[in-house]
Amino acid sequence: MFVSLQFKLELKREDKEKLIKLMRKQSSAIRVAYNMLKELEKKKTRNPHAQIYQRLRQLFPELPTKYIDSAIYKAKQYSTDKPVVFGGKRLFEKLCKNHLTGKAREKLKKQWKEQRQGTLVSIGSKSDRGNRLMRFEELNGQLCLRITTGNREFIYAKVLREPSNSKDKWLTFMAMLLESWQIPSYFPYTVELKLRNGEVYGSVSFEIPTPEVRYTKENGVIAIDINASPIHLAVAEVSKTGELLSYQTISLHHLLGLSQNSKDHQEWILAHQMVNLAIEKGKAIAVENLKKLRKGKRGDGKAKLRKILHNWNAKKFLQKLKRVAMIKGVEVIEVNPAYTSVIGMLKYAPQLNIDKDIAGAYVIGRRALGFKEDMPENYEKLLKDKTYLEFALKRYEEKEKELRELLEEETNQYKRNALESELRSVEYAKELLTNLIQSLQSEPSSCEGAYGRNPEQGRVAKTTLQSAWQVLKVALLFPILGKVLPRDLSPLKPLLVEGVWDRVRSRLVPLEAGGTVPIRDF
Repeated sequence: MFVSLQFKLELKREDKEKLIKLMRKQSSAIRVAYNMLKELEKKKTRNPHAQIYQRLRQLFPELPTKYIDSAIYKAKQYSTDKPVVFGGKRLFEKLCKNHLTGKAREKLKKQWKEQRQGTLVSIGSKSDRGNRLMRFEELNGQLCLRITTGNREFIYAKVLREPSNSKDKWLTFMAMLLESWQIPSYFPYTVELKLRNGEVYGSVSFEIPTPEVRYTKENGVIAIDINASPIHLAVAEVSKTGELLSYQTISLHHLLGLSQNSKDHQEWILAHQMVNLAIEKGKAIAVENLKKLRKGKRGDGKAKLRKILHNWNAKKFLQKLKRVAMIKGVEVIEVNPAYTSVIGMLKYAPQLNIDKDIAGAYVIGRRALGFKEDMPENYEKLLKDKTYLEFALKRYEEKEKELRELLEEETNQYKRNALESELRSVEYAKELLTNLIQSLQSEPSSCEGAYGRNPEQGRVAKTTLQSAWQVLKVALLFPILGKVLPRDLSPLKPLLVEGVWDRVRSRLVPLEAGGTVPIRDF
């Protein structure tokens, strides 16, 4: 499938002057080629290309050979059956009328001249690394178009183009371009530049390959948590039977402070890195189907974190990843993101002694392979233990009291906003626990109805019909570990494996971290 994509160029003043001069020469060559083509067709001359080429070499000796070939190619695109007015028939007819004077006429004349003299075309070929005379290159982290203006003389123009949506073919072009640089394995693309209102616009035409999908979830997946906090990728290799084989984290802090073009380029490199990893392992890629991401808002008291999150656009990276995978024949499986982080944090992080984000990626991988995540038996028992839940509720009440005291003393509005946000989270946790305790009192034999598994046993308050994992997160993390999002979750292992929450409640001795599972790194 052939496609043509539009973009805009940004040039230095002196480079734009050189480009406009070059445009005038080739535009003249196109007009000469067209007129000769009409004459030679009338004479039924064989091989008119050779005669036109020789004539253009005589008239435009300073024009590179490929530009002459491209001028003949462009001339052949016009129909010779009807008269052609270069610059536009409609504009020419307006200029021929006498009622236009002054600035209006000058503006129209300038527009006509731009269309008549402001064209530059270069036909691409695979042997010329895509395109000899107008080639896309990376320069200082920016995507640029290298334009040949003469014998070994070039100007570089910055390419200004952002994909409009996830289906924009520009994503495919960028993926193919970066792939061609890395292997290298080049593909031909034709570039045409136009002058319009003093600005230079371009179009690139190329063929999109349609490779078959060769790497599927049949052999497992490479699961990627793209939204790992605060700013990194968590990658987990999962076997087809659901075991964690290996893992790694990739920092994204090098993207902070980069310009948008530089950041885009680095994201394309990262997307290729991830897809190449999947190919190396012979597996599909599993990611979350991200709809809307929270990045905070001004005045929330978390300016530093908000700045970091705004420097990483996970959805844009996902677009790049999917496009590279499509080109290389790697299946991408998008899963429902609901509770992947919570399940990984509470179930697999303490069990396998791994980071919570790696654990979240592991859950993404298992979900992509069709595995369901049952709650461990000892966690279920915890949610039925009224004594423990009352202990957890007490911890939140103490935290609420502490936050209210801090609020009364704090005068800085931004810090107050952060405290108020934390207070709302504490109040929400209290509400969940209170409703769960009430449901246990009304259903002494089971608390399944409290987290939505057995609603026929009796209706409870709406807030208690949350996911069991969400309730468990509230009941476990802060009451036991003292943090809402702790990095070290290994203290939960004795509770997960042995159900020793009596030690937790009494706080007589610290929880012990369990053993580790040997994991092979990438």
